[in-house]
Amino acid sequence: MERLAAGAVSQVVLPGDLLTFPPNSGDRVLCGPGLRRQGCGQLSGHALVACKSGVLQHKEPSVYWVESQQKRYVPAKGEYVIGIVTMKSGDIFKVDVGGSEQASLSYLAFEGATKRNRPNVQVGDLVFAQFVVANKDMEPELVCIDSCGRSNGMGVIGPDGLLFKVSLSIARKLLSPNCEVMKNLGELYPFEIVVGMNGRIWVKARTLKHTLLVANVLESCGNMTAEQRRHVFKKLSENVP
Repeated sequence: MERLAAGAVSQVVLPGDLLTFPPNSGDRVLCGPGLRRQGCGQLSGHALVACKSGVLQHKEPSVYWVESQQKRYVPAKGEYVIGIVTMKSGDIFKVDVGGSEQASLSYLAFEGATKRNRPNVQVGDLVFAQFVVANKDMEPELVCIDSCGRSNGMGVIGPDGLLFKVSLSIARKLLSPNCEVMKNLGELYPFEIVVGMNGRIWVKARTLKHTLLVANVLESCGNMTAEQRRHVFKKLSENVP
């Protein structure tokens, strides 16, 4: 089905739908998750094709993406994820990131790691890492250092806290710089949080009760309206000791 992208915003799109733009449109269109560029035909380079079902979203000046309730994660280069170490194989750790196959993580991909000074990583540990290789023809590869060799917040996550999973769209919303949910929760309960683009969230508050409250709010925030969220935070604020 072919239609103008501007007219399809906030509407449901299905895989194969073609989103076109006016010929005189001078802005460079950026396609986000759920979309790809038309690679052949008369509209090559001037149209986007939906590759998953969901609601088309738009951000000025010309950014488009498809928002869906997808939970299966597809690795993408540069994304930060929370993984679970499942196996040690020589100099490589195997890490479950929630995708179709496990990713590899070298013991040298940690800050300060050498052949003599190996990182203390055990099977079952949680790691916050970044993809440096992620395509359909190669095994996904993770690192816990940036281009300067610094951890920059990556590495093994502490043993305490709670790990849970949400949809990929909720994870992206929580990572937004202007996320109201994170701001309002931070005013009620001091807590630490790690959000992975693969839909996994690790959270730790001062007490177990507060940790569970924060996790429950984050899990349900994607299904609540702004009015419902205000009501929930008002009720929580009345019970803060």
